[in-house]
Amino acid sequence: MDKLPASLSRLFLSQRERRLRSGWRLVGQMAMLLFFLVLFGIPTGILLIAFPGITREGIFTLDKALTFLAVTASVFAARRLLDRRSIASLGLDWNRQAVRDLVFGFLLAGLLLGLVYLVEWAAGWLRFEGFAWQLDPWPVVLGWMAFMIFTFVLVGWQEELLTRGYWLQNISEGLDLAWGVSISAGLFALAHIANPNADLQSIVGLVAAGLFLSFGYLRTRQLWLPIGLHIGWNFFEGPVFGFPVSGVQFYRLVHQRVEGPEIFTGGGFGPEAGLVILPALLLGSVLIYLYSKYNPSSI
Repeated sequence: MDKLPASLSRLFLSQRERRLRSGWRLVGQMAMLLFFLVLFGIPTGILLIAFPGITREGIFTLDKALTFLAVTASVFAARRLLDRRSIASLGLDWNRQAVRDLVFGFLLAGLLLGLVYLVEWAAGWLRFEGFAWQLDPWPVVLGWMAFMIFTFVLVGWQEELLTRGYWLQNISEGLDLAWGVSISAGLFALAHIANPNADLQSIVGLVAAGLFLSFGYLRTRQLWLPIGLHIGWNFFEGPVFGFPVSGVQFYRLVHQRVEGPEIFTGGGFGPEAGLVILPALLLGSVLIYLYSKYNPSSI
C-alpha cells in the first residue's frame, strides 16, 4: 500500500488509516456477495431440480437460506479483510443485553402489528374469516408456525446485517450519519421492488420502515434490537395476523380479508404500503426511545 502513487493512494486509501476508503469497501462487499450467491446458488439449484415437488413456501425458505449464507459470508469477510474491524464491532456483541434487545424488538413488533390489525378491523377495512386450527389439526398449525419463524429468523438476520450493519455503518463513515441512515433505508426499500404488488407507495412505506429499524440501531448501537424487530414484524404481520408480508402471502393463523382503501391498508402489498403503518412506526419509535432511556446498558 505504501508504494502506491500519492494520487492513487488518496483515491483508494483512507488518509487516516491503512485501509480502503468506505466506498471501495462497499464495492468489495457487493462483489463478495455476488460471488457467494453464485457459489451457494449452485447446490440450491441442484436441490430444486432433484426435488421438483418442493412447495412455494419451501422454495422461499431455500432462497432465504441461500441469501443468509451469502450475506453472512460476504459481510464477515469484508469486515475482517476490507474494514479491518472485528465482527462484533458491527453491533453484534453477544451478552444478556443482546437477548433483551431481541426479545423486546420481537414483542414490540407483535404489539404494533396487533394494533394495525385492530385499527383496520375497527375501521371496517378488514373482515375476519376464521382461524387456521378450524381447518388444520394443531400439529400441522404448530409445524407451520415453527417453519415460518425459522424462515423469518433467516430474513431478519441477513437484511439487518447488510442494511443496518454493513451499509449504514460504512456509508456513515464515508459521508455522515444522516446520509448513512437515508441511503441504507432507500437501498432496503429498493431491494423489495421486485416483490408482488410493489409500487411507489410501497417503496415509500419501506423507506419509513427502514428509518424505524435504523432508529433501533442508533438507540442501542447494536443490531440485536432491529433484528428482533424485523423477525417479529414479518412473523406477526404474515403468519399470525394474516397480512401479506411485502406482497407475499404465507400460511396464517388468522384468516382475514382486507377490503379498505389501499392508500390506508396497503392492499396486496401489506400494511407497509399503507398510511396505517405510520402511527404504528411513530408509537414504536417512542417505545424504543423509552426502552433505551430506562435501560442504560443498551446504549
